[in-house]
Amino acid sequence: MRKEDQQQNIRVQLIIVSVGLLLMGGKFVAYLITHSNAILTDALESIVNVVAGAFSLYGLILTAKPKDENHPYGHGKIEFISASIEGGLIAAAGLLIISKSIYNLILPQPITNLDIGLYITAAAGAVNFSMGYFTAQRGKHIGSLPLQASGKHLMSDGWSTLGLIVGLGLILLTQWWWLDSVVAILFGGIILYTGYQIIRPSVAGIMDEADYEVLEKMASILEKNRKPDWIDVHNMRVIKYGATLHIDCHVTLPWYYEVKKAHDEIEEIDRLINQNVRARVEFFIHVDPCLPKSCPLCQKMDCAVRQAPFQTLIPWSLDTIMQNKKHTL
Repeated sequence: MRKEDQQQNIRVQLIIVSVGLLLMGGKFVAYLITHSNAILTDALESIVNVVAGAFSLYGLILTAKPKDENHPYGHGKIEFISASIEGGLIAAAGLLIISKSIYNLILPQPITNLDIGLYITAAAGAVNFSMGYFTAQRGKHIGSLPLQASGKHLMSDGWSTLGLIVGLGLILLTQWWWLDSVVAILFGGIILYTGYQIIRPSVAGIMDEADYEVLEKMASILEKNRKPDWIDVHNMRVIKYGATLHIDCHVTLPWYYEVKKAHDEIEEIDRLINQNVRARVEFFIHVDPCLPKSCPLCQKMDCAVRQAPFQTLIPWSLDTIMQNKKHTL
């Protein structure tokens, strides 16, 4: 990721945390005025917004640090950890909201000034959704998991606030005060699911789970720009360190190439990928010499040592580039 992108990410996250503190104060004022469990749901999630946002901010600051002797691959893995913490806090808030609401279904608490609380909640929800949409789009565009996590969280907060407003409106119309706890339980479940959605890709990143979307993009770029000298690509793997991709693979080249010629071909592949992917890509390519069985797949027609005529190409796709073997007919 470019340095200017990293600095901009930090500024965006700092704004999110600052605004989150203000919104949290407003929501707790609304709860103290109304004693509504549904509004408390929103207020508790705001605490999570601020704490999780602070973790994300720390993760972005650490990710921006250059590689050092102790971290030769950089500090990008902290993004997965900070997103995991954020997801865990969101899930914990969901459980807390559900528990409190069930308790108040059994032992109801009087609700007051619900209309004022509704206005405060609506304004906070609109701000959250707007910030969340911008943040999620930016995070997706530049491949920043903490920004995507923050954005999804804020957007879900906005949607849940909209549902909350509908629920509070029904309570005002019907005077069925028990609906307050039912609405809170419903949105506590939504918050719990949001936490899971954030935790899942974070754990996948920590465990270096295969990212098929990235691998498919790599295969597409190489397939569209393949050269006769690049006889075969296989055993491709991707490890994510935040927004930096570490990719290793095997490339089959003509066996008689000198080291410099082989190195030039690998450098060209590296440039090709980095020019077509916004994330920073580090390539570790193992060069394989071609074998007689490679000839039917080789388009290098000026080869002086060919032992079999060219027959067909094996397209480079998600399935073929991941195979841990040279391709043959």
